[in-house]
Amino acid sequence: SVVSVLVCSSRCDINQQYRNIIMGKLKGVPAILSPEILHLLAITGHGDQILLADINYPTHSICSAEGGPREIRADGLGIPALLDAITTLMPLDQYVESPIQLMERTQSDIAKGMVVPVWQEYRKICDKNEQPPVKFEMVERMEFYERSRKVMAIIHTGETAAYGNIILTRGVCN
Repeated sequence: SVVSVLVCSSRCDINQQYRNIIMGKLKGVPAILSPEILHLLAITGHGDQILLADINYPTHSICSAEGGPREIRADGLGIPALLDAITTLMPLDQYVESPIQLMERTQSDIAKGMVVPVWQEYRKICDKNEQPPVKFEMVERMEFYERSRKVMAIIHTGETAAYGNIILTRGVCN
């Protein structure tokens, strides 16, 4: 099966060029998703959470703590492209009120009138890939850090948008 090939390719000691060849041969799988990310999607279950973290997120310190989440690197990739690829394969949880959680701006950034355009991109992507549309929850910054300690994995990206961090809660495949 496709999943068993992906699991093998992410665990076997093969070079990156060979992994790219494997990825290029699969139908319907977005090429932006590495074997490691595909393996993560294959092993997650209903209710598991994945954090797509921006370039400034303290991913390593959170993941290296005892019992911390798994750290996956996706340096150089933007979160919108990664979110689009992931949500084409992974359903979001329709059984919770908000399967998407975003880090809310600080009070000082709100007072300055700071806008976060990437949130609108996330909305468009999720609306395109998930029906019915899902709700987004805004989570206070320090609470977001606490929640990130409990996710299954953090995918650290090259996203430069301020407040670009997003937690996804996996749903069930119908």
